[in-house]
Amino acid sequence: MRTLKVKKGQLIQRQGELDSKVYKVESGLLRSYSIDDKGKEHIYMFAPENWLMADNCDVKRPCELFIDALEDSVLIVSEKAETIQNADVHSLVNRLLTLQHRIIKLMSSSTIERYEDFIATYPGIVQRVPQRMIASYLGITPEALSKVKGDKARSK
Repeated sequence: MRTLKVKKGQLIQRQGELDSKVYKVESGLLRSYSIDDKGKEHIYMFAPENWLMADNCDVKRPCELFIDALEDSVLIVSEKAETIQNADVHSLVNRLLTLQHRIIKLMSSSTIERYEDFIATYPGIVQRVPQRMIASYLGITPEALSKVKGDKARSK
């Protein structure tokens, strides 16, 4: 394991790379995403403080995700095999539960329910990332997100 300091906007993993790592966020904020054939970004996950970020691919297969820093960040970097052997079980379980819950929500929940779930999953991130990234994470347009936020505000 080693410590890595990265600047806001720095790309730390590219789609297609073979030597992916596991990043534990000590401070700052990361995101993972893919880019489709039309050049559109699709945010897979955010990782604030004390969260793990990694591509779930096998160590012998190319990465499917880009990972970059949304803020200046301090990361603990480890090899996948090392992480599995010395797993912080709580962090791994939290990551898996978050992803499972997100997939279920994407398949079965309304946009407002997905937005409320985003706020519950990532408290404080709404103020730290652009609205277009939240919309990408939710699988909606920025305009649809504005409408959801307006509807939510009016319903209170």
